[in-house]
Amino acid sequence: MLRLLVLLLVLANAGYWAWSQGLLAAYGLAPGVQAEPQRLTTQIQPEAIRLLTAEDAKKLESAPFASASSAASAPECLQAGLFNEQQTAILRSSLEATLPPGSWQLESSVEPARWIVYMGKYNNPENLAKKRSELRQLGVPFRAVNNETLAPGLALASFPLEADAENELARIATRGVRTARVAQERAEARGQILKFATVNAALRARLEAIKPQLEGKALLSCP
Repeated sequence: MLRLLVLLLVLANAGYWAWSQGLLAAYGLAPGVQAEPQRLTTQIQPEAIRLLTAEDAKKLESAPFASASSAASAPECLQAGLFNEQQTAILRSSLEATLPPGSWQLESSVEPARWIVYMGKYNNPENLAKKRSELRQLGVPFRAVNNETLAPGLALASFPLEADAENELARIATRGVRTARVAQERAEARGQILKFATVNAALRARLEAIKPQLEGKALLSCP
């Protein structure tokens, strides 16, 4: 019995060796192919692959920062205004004495009127706070008015046309707003816009000198 077991083990080992070497492939018995040469055909320009040196790696690491720096220093268009006739005369004189010709321009512009759905004016802070609370409960947005003659008061919506403000007044009345009315927060204004079409780093540094002549108007990105 022991001899039979030994003989079977020898035959099993011999069979495994023949199978692993592919000697039984003709009989449909062979191990799976471990190499995958088919993957070579799917590679895209394998000859272009190269190892990076330490210097190459440093350049790649600094590339995003260089791009961000370039974007930050890229020229941009800035403008401020509106300036009335008197303000424009003072500003023009300052610009001519301070900045190079062609770096700035003054353009005629019209600021449309602003009509608001208005609530106010309120004679004490308590009444104003109460009205703010009521509007929040109704889900109606609001802001403080930008007109001294209407303050303290609240603007529920703003429009360039009075008719649009009237339509909005009727709409929000259905939401429970009963004491609002339409008022003109700002009349149409005509004047000049100061524009810097190409502001680079050198010009940006020189703009500080003219800020006192901007009448508190901020330099903003051109639309």
